[in-house]
This record gives sequence, C-alpha cells and structure tokens, in this order.
Amino acid sequence: MKAMLALEDGTVFKGESFGAQGEKTGEVVFNTSMTGYQEILTDPSYKGQIVAMTYPLIGNYGCNGLDLESDGPKVEGFVVREYSERPSNWRSQESLASFLERHGIVGIQGVDTRALTRKLRIYGVMRGVISTEDLDPDSLVEKARSAPPMEGSDLVRFVTCHKPYEWEGNGTVNPVPGRREEREEPGRFRVVAMDCGIKHNILRLLSDHGCRITVVPATTSAEEILSYEPDGIFLSNGPGDPAALPYVVQTVRELIES
Repeated sequence: MKAMLALEDGTVFKGESFGAQGEKTGEVVFNTSMTGYQEILTDPSYKGQIVAMTYPLIGNYGCNGLDLESDGPKVEGFVVREYSERPSNWRSQESLASFLERHGIVGIQGVDTRALTRKLRIYGVMRGVISTEDLDPDSLVEKARSAPPMEGSDLVRFVTCHKPYEWEGNGTVNPVPGRREEREEPGRFRVVAMDCGIKHNILRLLSDHGCRITVVPATTSAEEILSYEPDGIFLSNGPGDPAALPYVVQTVRELIES
C-alpha cells in the first residue's frame, strides 16, 4: 500500500507502507544507529516524534520480547529506506512489520532517507505527517503545519508510570552477549528513580550495580520521595519540552534544598 511523508516546509516523500495503516503527526527526527531499531521504537524519549533511520536496511533481524526499553513502541511513525521482509536471527520472534502493526505504528519505506537527513541537519527538526489514508500532498503539508509544536508540550504525562513500583527486571534469563555477569550485592543501595520516560536499560544497569530501585511517577512530591529514605535519587530523561515541566523543576529544587 502506498504511503506518504510530508514536512511543514512543503517537502513530500512518497513510499510504500509497512506496519499499521493510518495517519500520525509528529516532530520528524533521524537516528544514525545501524542496529537497535527495536530499542529506538520503544524508547519513551521518542514520544511525539516520527523517527527516520539513516542506515539503509532495517528489519533484518526481526523483533523479540526482550529488546524493549518500555512496555511498547512510543514513536508516532517510522521511516526507512528499505525494509527487510525476511528477518533472520535466532532471537527473532516476529517481523518488524508485524511488531509495528500489532502496536498501531505506521511505517513507510522507499524514502530517500539521505535527502531527508540532510534537510533535517541543515534546517533542523520539522513537524511532519505520515499517512496511508490521505495521499494528497497539499493536504498533508497543511496537516504537518497545523500539528502541535514540540515547544511547550508536556509529553512526560503520557509515558510516566501511574503509581510507584519496585523494579524487578524483565525476566531472569536474558541471552544477550556482553551482559555483566558479576553483579554487586543486590539491594545494597536504595535508589528512587523519577520516571520522566525512563528506559529499561537504565534500570537494568542500576540493578546490576547493586541498587534496589523504586520507580515513582514524575508528579511525585519531594516529601514522598524522601519518605523512602533513599541513598540516591535518579532523574530520568524523557520526551517533550523540559520547560513544560514546572512540577518536576519544583520537586528537584526542593530535593536539592532538603
């Protein structure tokens, strides 16, 4: 099925869809990683953004249930030069197209990602729209121009946890080469992590270094955080405009002054 990506400056890229059908707006950005597309797709920091991959072939090793940075994809759309329809990897459980379709993420392939990346590098990120429904260039450009800007957007509220929880990992067996085998004594340090869009790998690394982690919503007060009597407090990164998070700024200020 045909698909189209339009930018607010009037540029239009035509291609073929893979993944879900539909239409989404967002800030168009690029990522230069050669691998790790599943981690990128599930990174909460990409909420509100349409991600284009600069590496020309994406999807060749499929997707699995372990290489996740959150509970599912957070991107608004996914742009690639060429999608590999025949994944081959012993850890693969489904194709990238199936993964995107299952989570309602629109993908487009056949895009000149070199030209797109060059434009974004020269002129900066732009609002855009990716669609399989509306293929009228003028209509899509207008939709891109009317999309909400990232400036002033509080996207943390869409990705933060709803209530505190103790991090217990994502399974006892993770067959990923290079994972640390010698770990610090578990629970040696008590750490409270403010979830502004925290990635699972950050929690795994803290756990590997002997931390017992309590993850709390970004709206948690300084008083409640201190009630856990933590040895350390971790403030995660996240999506959107930091200037739109006065409640987080106030909490951090109170923690510093306590």
